[in-house]
Amino acid sequence: MNATSERTGLDPDDLDVAADQAIAACGGDSREAVKALIVANDFLETQLDDLRRKVSTGYARGRLPGGHGREDEDDV
Repeated sequence: MNATSERTGLDPDDLDVAADQAIAACGGDSREAVKALIVANDFLETQLDDLRRKVSTGYARGRLPGGHGREDEDDV
């Protein structure tokens, strides 16, 4: 198993099937499949950033990577 499959818990064979499905969904064009996955990933990252901003700073303290509190709060 590689680091990605260990981190996600996915079997490499499942990843191959998912890749084949993504390519098939894009009419067999692997370049279009990669572009679609990049767009989907960007959408999910945007949603995640939005949710991180909405989570209480006290609740999220130490739980969210890269966060040092909300931007609209002064450091105490």
